[in-house]
Amino acid sequence: NLIIEILSDSTAKVDREEKKQIYQDIFRTPDYFWFDPESLEFQGFTLISGQYQPIAPNAQGWLWSQQLGLYLGLSANKLRYFTPEGELVATPAEAAQQAENRVLEAENRAVEAENQVEQEKQKAAKLAAKLRELGIDTEENL
Repeated sequence: NLIIEILSDSTAKVDREEKKQIYQDIFRTPDYFWFDPESLEFQGFTLISGQYQPIAPNAQGWLWSQQLGLYLGLSANKLRYFTPEGELVATPAEAAQQAENRVLEAENRAVEAENQVEQEKQKAAKLAAKLRELGIDTEENL
C-alpha cells in the first residue's frame, strides 16, 4: 500500500515517470513517495479517484502517509518517520541504543541505592558503637 523510491541519477527519470504511472494505473498503490538522498528532493503522492495527487507538506515540510499514519520528512538530511504529534520515530538501531541506555541508567541507580544503603549501615554501626561507649545497650533499646 506504500512505495518509497530512493532516486539516483540512473533511475530518477524512470522512477518519476514510468514507475509512477505503473504504481498508479496497474498496482494502484495508495501512497507513493520518492526521495533523492543527493539533492534531498522529496515528493509524495496519494491515489485519489485513480489519479496520483501531490501530498501538500505541513509546516515542517513533512508529508502525511495515510497508509502509515505517520509523516515522512527529513531529519539530518535523512528521510525519517514522524508521529502525528511530531515525534521522530526511532530507527531499530536508535531504539536498541535507547533501551541499552535505560538499562545502564537503571543499573547505575541500583548501584547508587546499594551504596546509600551501605553508607546508612556504616552510620548506624558507628552510632551503635558510640552508644555502647556511653554505656547504652542498643540491643535492649531497639
